[in-house]
Amino acid sequence: MLHPLSTASRIDEQQIRALPKAEVHVHLEGTFSLIDLLTLAKENGVPLPGPAATIFDISTHDGYTAPDVTSGGGSGAGAAGLTGFLRFLDWQCGLVRTPQQAARVAYAFAARQTAAGVRYSDVIVNPTHWNAWRGRERDLLAALAAGFDEAEQDGLCRVGIAYSLLRSQSATEAEAIVTDLTTTRPHRLVALSVDGDEKVAGRTGEKFRGAFGIAARAGLHRTVHAGESSGPDGVWDALDLLQAERIDHGVRAIEDDALLARLIDDRISLGVCPRSNVTLGIYPDWASHPIRRLVDAGVLVTLNTDDPAPLGTTLDVDWAVTADRFGFDLADMIGFAQRSIDASFADVDLKRDLTAELLTVSAALR
Repeated sequence: MLHPLSTASRIDEQQIRALPKAEVHVHLEGTFSLIDLLTLAKENGVPLPGPAATIFDISTHDGYTAPDVTSGGGSGAGAAGLTGFLRFLDWQCGLVRTPQQAARVAYAFAARQTAAGVRYSDVIVNPTHWNAWRGRERDLLAALAAGFDEAEQDGLCRVGIAYSLLRSQSATEAEAIVTDLTTTRPHRLVALSVDGDEKVAGRTGEKFRGAFGIAARAGLHRTVHAGESSGPDGVWDALDLLQAERIDHGVRAIEDDALLARLIDDRISLGVCPRSNVTLGIYPDWASHPIRRLVDAGVLVTLNTDDPAPLGTTLDVDWAVTADRFGFDLADMIGFAQRSIDASFADVDLKRDLTAELLTVSAALR
């Protein structure tokens, strides 16, 4: 039963879970739970990188420290690094070696999303992290899609796949990948993405212009990681060179008034992940994060987790923490839910149904 909520009250996870929503910036590579890792390591006879109790506290061997989720805080700029974090993702994805294991990871993702009140997800998959599947990327996508199919049949969160290129790949390789994707149209593929450390790779918009042009001409959606570890330039490149419909992160756009105006005028949404930005050192603390300023400026902002398992969080927890830290009320959170639906690459019918359900639930919560 839904209970009325005063806007002066703290917004808790139960109320947030009640809101039908989408998550549009979450990496499958960042959703492996502890039980997933232990099971996969045991099945494959692979030793853990350390004691099971501290597997996500990997600062001693990978340059990353998990945050304290209970306080809603992060480990800060000095304790975490994006490069080391990406190495950890390589290690854990390397544990997935069979179609059955890949399908199980996909099913578990949908179940966890459902538990957080997520009804649809655009999940980012970057096959370069899954080293057992090199040369068999299409088989990986098929195995993941089978897991998502089973989850949907069981009434869990619906999922679309955003295939992500890595910034260090060549233009030739990227164009070959996208040509294959647009020709074969793997089941559940909805978008092309590109991710990786902007600071290390530098500006890569020109390099990937051809690949994203192929995707656009074939009617494949485009979403681009930009404006995270580098400044606003990457966001401009994503818009002008890669025909991005959505920006993953994009928080550094706050540093450029002309860019803010462009985002607002073109109704380009930002898939913002505050906890990730703080934990990986983009901002030193939650108070420094610009999400409130972006929303107040009129930018279309969605609230996401990025890599929830190693960050020690879930979407409902991060929504509650963000509401508390930045003073968002129930109406604001309903707005986040609606924007998540609008920004997603879900089909028109599902967007319509989720919007109608959100209106009903919101009326009961007020």
